[in-house]
Amino acid sequence: MTDADTPTHTAAEDRPRIEPSTRVLLHDLAVRRDGDEWIVGRMATRTFVALPAAGARAVELLGRGLSVAGTARMLRTETGEEFEIADFVGDLTALGFVARIGDHPVPDAAPPPPSLPWLRPRHVRFVLHPALPVLVGALLLAAVVVLIRRPDLLPGYRDLLWSPHGSLILLSGAAAGWALVLAHELAHLVVARAVGVPGRMRLGTRLQFLVMQTDISGIELAPRRHRLTAYLAGIALNLSVASSLVLALALTDTGTTAHRLLAAALLVALMPLPFQLMVFTRTDLYFVLQDVTGCRNLYGDGLAYARYAFRRVVRSRRPGGATGAGDPSTRLPPHERRAVRLYSVVLVVGTVACLTFVAAVTLPVDITLLVGAARGLGPGHGLAGTADSAAVLVTLGGVNLLWLLTRWRDRRSGGSAG
Repeated sequence: MTDADTPTHTAAEDRPRIEPSTRVLLHDLAVRRDGDEWIVGRMATRTFVALPAAGARAVELLGRGLSVAGTARMLRTETGEEFEIADFVGDLTALGFVARIGDHPVPDAAPPPPSLPWLRPRHVRFVLHPALPVLVGALLLAAVVVLIRRPDLLPGYRDLLWSPHGSLILLSGAAAGWALVLAHELAHLVVARAVGVPGRMRLGTRLQFLVMQTDISGIELAPRRHRLTAYLAGIALNLSVASSLVLALALTDTGTTAHRLLAAALLVALMPLPFQLMVFTRTDLYFVLQDVTGCRNLYGDGLAYARYAFRRVVRSRRPGGATGAGDPSTRLPPHERRAVRLYSVVLVVGTVACLTFVAAVTLPVDITLLVGAARGLGPGHGLAGTADSAAVLVTLGGVNLLWLLTRWRDRRSGGSAG
């Protein structure tokens, strides 16, 4: 924000002029071929872009020290086409890929700090070993066999009510749930760090959900097996914890406090898994789906197509209504176009269903509980009643307040909260 009488200038105006003889120094960039395109990115800033083969070749030539004119001349010889390399260098500079233009250093923004910076790839390289998924699968299979032989171990909602004190159930459930959420995200971070991706954990929102999320931008440059391992690491951890709890349940006597606590913990470990199916909120399975379909931005392109389809329906109902902007999915390759259009249906239906549930169930329940808890405070309600009310206000009210603050932070910073 500047005063009205203060002259302003853009970063582009501060850059030195790019002449045909100009040479640039690029930052350390990583490159991976992906079908007909190349993924080029800078791991330090977690900025990545998909380029055609000619663009990746231009990056290579500029990185080798060729001038703007020399790069254009080499590309013309190799492809028979003319390329505006000066404009291309400007685009690379805007992405933060250029360290120096000629003799002029390019200002560089400080990269976002990674979570657990002391954790080095060599510390966690073992998570990429092919034997680890086999061990997880064996543990899951053992738990399934136990449940088939002893179906009485299958937990139900009553197992969460392991204590007559509601406040104790609420507080312990919240503590266990958030501990598991942290472990889930840590699994993503550990696999990404093993690949060499910094990774950063933070709170975020997905529609009405308060979530912990891990930014592992840069994993796009890893081999597909490593990418899928990073995406599925959290789910694998939940399943491993749940499988271990099933085996522990089989070794404890039914009706004991230990058995009730294990059953409650098992439910806590399993409850986040159905949420992963909600791919319209960009869950772990969403990134698997995006990778498998070969889409660059399944959510963004799906949202753009849904908005286009909505505007088209609205305008078609108006007399003489114009069709407006064209179908944004037509610029995509055929395989991406089909995936994006199908995903847009899931995106719209899922989002409407979630928001409807919030309005019809979640908000009325939360308001009822919070109002009842507020009325249960103060003298005349006894110590136990006051404690229960305080626990409800702290946990439920705290979660809702944290959601609001996180949503406000993401909107203010231009984040991509769901």
